[in-house]
Amino acid sequence: MASYPRAAPIAIFLLIAAITALSVFAIERGERRREEARLNESVQAIASALERRGNTSSAYLRAGAALFGTMQVVPPSLFRRFVSELRLDSDYRGAEGIGWAQAISPDQIAQFERQMKLEVPGSKPVRPLPDGARTRLTPVTYLLPDTARNRRALGYDMYSEPTRRAAMDEAVRTSRPTASGPVVLAQEGGQSYPGFLIYMPVFDQVTDARRLKGFLYSPFNAGDFLASVLQLEARRDTGIRLYDGPSRPRRLLAEIPPTERTGRTAQREVMIANRPMVLEVESSRGGSLSMLSMLTLLFGLLVASLLMVVARLLTQQAIEDQASLEWLQEQNSIRDTLTRELNHRVKNTLANVLSIVSLTRRRATNLDEFAEGLDGRIRALSATHDLLTQSDWGTTAIRSVVEAELAPYARAEGSLELGGPPVELAPNDALSLGLAIHELATNAAKYGALSVPEGRVRVTWALDREDLASVRWVETGGPPVAAERPRGFGTDLIEKIVAHELRHPVDLQFLPGGVSCTLLVPVRLRSEFEIRTRQRATLTK
Repeated sequence: MASYPRAAPIAIFLLIAAITALSVFAIERGERRREEARLNESVQAIASALERRGNTSSAYLRAGAALFGTMQVVPPSLFRRFVSELRLDSDYRGAEGIGWAQAISPDQIAQFERQMKLEVPGSKPVRPLPDGARTRLTPVTYLLPDTARNRRALGYDMYSEPTRRAAMDEAVRTSRPTASGPVVLAQEGGQSYPGFLIYMPVFDQVTDARRLKGFLYSPFNAGDFLASVLQLEARRDTGIRLYDGPSRPRRLLAEIPPTERTGRTAQREVMIANRPMVLEVESSRGGSLSMLSMLTLLFGLLVASLLMVVARLLTQQAIEDQASLEWLQEQNSIRDTLTRELNHRVKNTLANVLSIVSLTRRRATNLDEFAEGLDGRIRALSATHDLLTQSDWGTTAIRSVVEAELAPYARAEGSLELGGPPVELAPNDALSLGLAIHELATNAAKYGALSVPEGRVRVTWALDREDLASVRWVETGGPPVAAERPRGFGTDLIEKIVAHELRHPVDLQFLPGGVSCTLLVPVRLRSEFEIRTRQRATLTK
């Protein structure tokens, strides 16, 4: 018989779930690789845009330096015309403007301030004033566009601040546009927004090529500078950071935060006006599964659940079919056993009938006597058989057997006395007891206590031990029993047939006061004779 393990549906579910998990893992791995490629593409595009913006600013400053280097002085009108030609609003996004810082010595401060008052509306005095150690000043002379914000920077000596001074010295040394480190622009008005400047030195090309006339410069708010680049490049909800040098928190210039911080970044070094900076792009795709992974997961779990249900149904059906086959086989075995049992019992009954017929014929003197004796004994067997049929050929109580056989002789109340505990007998033993009671009752009705009105019959029984019961028949009040009397059929039936069937001797005495008989009847366990009960118990296990 094939076996169908109950764990098979769970195993199928786990297998499909494992395949689904591997598929989701492969999809997510591919998504991460695509995300890395997208980050690298984004950082490359933004870095290129930053460098182009820096190169554009440097190109404007170079052009101005070449122009102003040929002039003895840089008048405000010339500077305004130069800046207007640059069209800063459309081509110079991200910058605060373009400025001119004239290089002067400490003894030229007063002359410089007088000139600024005449030429530049809203000009301010030089600040901070130099100490005795400094010999050069570069105060902001012009800064366009002319706004209230930019006017805050006029007169500020940029050479007094170390970060700006280092960038200006480097620009003089290399004669190239040079970006400064992080600073707070003078026009911020006390705010702490980080920014930087790009300086281009202007040398006197008329009298002395190495004499520094001043600096053309562009101030940048770092956040605006970065945002202006992203107007041209797709951000895609990523986070973008610009660092002055290595990517450390204290060197952060500007940041546009991502929609969700994930820690997955790509970096690229950019060179802006001869100064190395680091651009960092952070992915905004969090730890949640992608849409394709979610669909794959849901589909896989759905398929796994359906297969588990189908496998469960098939397994359950197979188990039920197997149980049905086993039940049918058991029923066939029961039928065969019952057939053999029925055959055995029919043979026993027929053997009893043949013995009754033989003994009746042997004792009968004429045909009527034979027919009458045979009829009564067959009826006794039939009455007991009815009891056995009612009990489904199980156990039958001693009281039921005795009452069934004595029912025809209960003439008046008190003629019969029955008593004893509940004791159940096997079918064959009940048949033998019924025959014995019938013979004793027939004899009492003809010759004994039941033949006269004052006669009494007392039938009692007791359970002597677990496997043996005793049944006692006592007659009183009947005609005296003759000492010498012929041996009848009933005596032979009781002492031979019944004693043989019960496998115990029968004590039958014909006393002067009445007949006394004691029968010993086996009390057997149901499992010894009730085949169907034993088979049903086997099926329910």
